[in-house]
Amino acid sequence: MKVTTQRLREIPDFINVPDKQLQWLIDNSTVQSFKQGEYIFQRGDTIDKLSIILEGKVEIKIEQNGNYKVTGEISKNSIAGTLPFSRLSSALGYGEVIEDIEALVLEKSLFREMISSHYELTESLVHNMTSRVREFTKNNVQSEKMMALGKLSAGLAHELNNPASAMLRSAKALKQHLGNVPEKFKKITSIKISEQQVDLLNNILFDKINNRPENNMKLTERNEKEDELEEWLEDHGLDNAFELTETLLDFCMGIPAMEEIHKTTGDHNFPNAIEWIENVLTTEKMVGEIEEASDRISSLVQSVKSYTHMDRAPEKVANDIHIGIKSTLTMLNHKLKKKNIEVHKEFPEGLPEPKIFVSEINQVWTNLIDNAIDAMDHSGILKITTLQDQNFIKIDITDNGEGIPEEHLSSIFDPFFTTKSIGKGTGMGLEVVQRIINQHNGDIKVTSKKGETTFTVCLPID
Repeated sequence: MKVTTQRLREIPDFINVPDKQLQWLIDNSTVQSFKQGEYIFQRGDTIDKLSIILEGKVEIKIEQNGNYKVTGEISKNSIAGTLPFSRLSSALGYGEVIEDIEALVLEKSLFREMISSHYELTESLVHNMTSRVREFTKNNVQSEKMMALGKLSAGLAHELNNPASAMLRSAKALKQHLGNVPEKFKKITSIKISEQQVDLLNNILFDKINNRPENNMKLTERNEKEDELEEWLEDHGLDNAFELTETLLDFCMGIPAMEEIHKTTGDHNFPNAIEWIENVLTTEKMVGEIEEASDRISSLVQSVKSYTHMDRAPEKVANDIHIGIKSTLTMLNHKLKKKNIEVHKEFPEGLPEPKIFVSEINQVWTNLIDNAIDAMDHSGILKITTLQDQNFIKIDITDNGEGIPEEHLSSIFDPFFTTKSIGKGTGMGLEVVQRIINQHNGDIKVTSKKGETTFTVCLPID
């Protein structure tokens, strides 16, 4: 394939490059061909050539968790490979030919001559590089946000599932329970006691409902109490005592309460009175479970709203940073519980509120806390402290994991650097964190040794 300066001018980047410089590019390059299904580069390959795609198309893919994900494509009239002043030294993914390729290829060793003698050509390629970096960074920041969103949504789904299942379970049980009410109502109407006795029963019952005591009995103690109560009730005319003891003890209505009720109702009315009381307590218990589950869901939704700051404009506002940290801990609670990690919070009251982009700063907490969780084994300790340091708010996030090797500390905030295994991290998380902190005119540092890694974030108050 013969390449001419006129053909190169079809490429938008070369419109203003003089013919002489384009001819130098042609004379010092070679035309290379690749067939469909071949790879023009693979992960880890050294990137030491500039390629101008004259015909065909290449699909760019990366490997994640053993699967290949398409991230883009290079097509006709595109510029690929290394560029002047580029620091990219090796391929991060794979370039598979999906339409036969004809490419003009220039060796990197000729860049020095190009830079010194062909200004417009160099300028056009540098401009292409800055556009490429801008687009690449934009896509990867979005990818990192989507990964963070994926982690949070998975955790949120897990957290919501428990109270939702509890509500459904309690609602079905309540429906079944209310179906038995007509039969129990017959027994209630057969009770013949005075209004004064009814008032005494109501006082005993609703005192337990309105002032429900904390039931802190251990399992062995609980079993003993149930056996004792069941035996006592059977001795006082209850044929189905084993069905009643669980609910009665949930409200701490043991033998002393039974004796008081028996004294009020007498032998004849006692069994029916106890069944009525247990029926009311069961209804109260199920309604309470539904209410508790609903509150939990409401709390989670509020945490999401607080975390995303979805009800506010994207502008810097004075904000209590503790709210964002607590919301993030709620979002990642499933991971904390899974590893049985203990969280220690030292949040002083009355801390000044720095002006921040709330959603972006919450992304900082997500990355730092999530990394800390990943770094710890089971039963780890996560410590988060905040304090005012002159005109800054200082936040320390400390884990007792294995630590970061000393040789990696200087690279920890570099783009694409990660200590995690392939498929487990993009290497963009901490780079994004640093960029967000810089955007706030703040600072982030890390210190690490085995058993203690601390990321320190400083945010200006004003």
